[in-house]
Amino acid sequence: MTEQTNRPAFRLYTVIGHGDKARWTDIGVAWRTRDGKGFTLELNAVPLDGRVVMREITAKEAAD
Repeated sequence: MTEQTNRPAFRLYTVIGHGDKARWTDIGVAWRTRDGKGFTLELNAVPLDGRVVMREITAKEAAD
């Protein structure tokens, strides 16, 4: 995989369950492609069930 030179804009989670009982597990990060028409995903794990949620990384998370 090509190494990214910029910081990722999104964090990827697998989510199992719904509402207050949902379990969120961090599985990777994502960047916008240069042309802005897609995303590059870097996964640390591949979920077998549940759903994948992509959330924008906040300024606080980026500082950690």
